[in-house]
Amino acid sequence: MNEDQDAPAPRHRRPEGVDDRTVEALGSLSKALETTERARGHLYSFHQLTGGADLELDRTVRLLREAGHPGWADKVETEILGRNVLPGRWTFQIVEAYDEGYYQPFRDLEREAVSTLAQGRSHLYEAEMKEARRTRGHPDHLARPPAGES
Repeated sequence: MNEDQDAPAPRHRRPEGVDDRTVEALGSLSKALETTERARGHLYSFHQLTGGADLELDRTVRLLREAGHPGWADKVETEILGRNVLPGRWTFQIVEAYDEGYYQPFRDLEREAVSTLAQGRSHLYEAEMKEARRTRGHPDHLARPPAGES
């Protein structure tokens, strides 16, 4: 085993002068951003599922007409197909508003905090947790990948 593999990469080492509370605070900020990333994924699922349901309504309308229910076909077509999910908004507009008004500012702030408070070294909290929990010298507990691997 290469000794380099048994020590964290420089980017995962705490810069001099960065205290425990700062590392903990940046870890908390990153955790909150990761949760927001998950929420954003659910929002995209909502967007795609709603869009898929709306597209399926084309089939619904066609089948209702073929089954001799033109009134119901008209009702589905005019009342639900293409309907806004919020006043004036389809789901893509909700996604855009979330991205522009919440997600991007959050992401930018997290990057700025890491850059300013930890010299751009992200995931210090997790890197230090890994160091505390791994078994030094064990081949399945290396601090980092072998040289040449990412």
